[in-house]
Amino acid sequence: MTQLYPPVEPYATDTLSVSPLHTIFYKQSGKSDGLPALFLHGGPGAGILPDYRRFFDPNIYRLILPDQRGAGRSTPAAELKENSTCEIVDDLEKLRSHLAIEKWVVMGGSWGSTLALSYAIRYPESILGLIIRGVFLARSEEMDWLYHAGGASQIYPDAWERFISPLNHNGNRETLVLYYKLLTSDKPSVRMEAAQCWAAWEASIMTLLPNLESVKEMTSGESALNIARIECHFALNKFFMPTDNYLLENAYLINDIPLRIVQGRYDVICPVSSAWDLHKAMSHSDLHIIPDGAHSPMDTGMAEALVEGSEDFKNLY
Repeated sequence: MTQLYPPVEPYATDTLSVSPLHTIFYKQSGKSDGLPALFLHGGPGAGILPDYRRFFDPNIYRLILPDQRGAGRSTPAAELKENSTCEIVDDLEKLRSHLAIEKWVVMGGSWGSTLALSYAIRYPESILGLIIRGVFLARSEEMDWLYHAGGASQIYPDAWERFISPLNHNGNRETLVLYYKLLTSDKPSVRMEAAQCWAAWEASIMTLLPNLESVKEMTSGESALNIARIECHFALNKFFMPTDNYLLENAYLINDIPLRIVQGRYDVICPVSSAWDLHKAMSHSDLHIIPDGAHSPMDTGMAEALVEGSEDFKNLY
């Protein structure tokens, strides 16, 4: 059994201007001259949490954890202008170059898995290996499952009812359009109410067993607004993918990159079928389905599998 590493404080924090509008905030922890690794948070818009540093051996890895555009402590907060998948991918490459890193291991979950795959496809020469969790391929079927009636709503009808309560409709294909109007309203109270309902939906279905503390954290203040605005913006734009099946269609471009997939059997946000499809498209990939895992990376089985992945990738140094 592989345990999470003890909490560790970052040894450096800094910012990087990636455009005239956006500045990203990032932290570094672990060994300053160690094996470089990049951690990509989910959402989009969720930001970095301290526990993410615990997936990596601080005596081996130099871990870089950026808040993506509009997320966490990056500025401007919750900004939708100049905020797309391609632009965030380019930010990661700018950060790698800025830090004088030749190649790095990349770990990401949920939207972080989408971003990790997109980054690897565009800049394969920058990647030592990929560890992804809760695979999201940004296909229409996955968005329909999460944001329209008939998918995850069938498993969590109570949470779904709360999710669509600000919309005055039953969760048809107008869900994202209606939410976007609320989240970009001129009235702060309207934006915040919608953001809290949006964030509560995902927080309520993230773990195998109810976690009220997680729901409270994700629905509080500016955190909820960042997540909801940016997620809705990306979802409404189909996550800015060139085609509906872009990641699988281009998976052949990264067939030489070591890939570890960690997937919860009971992940309701990102169902196991997406991880399975990716595994089948990349024959060399190493798929670990966690029997009692859901979406949260902090569930015991999920966390252990992610640490095992970073342990196995030490040999890439």
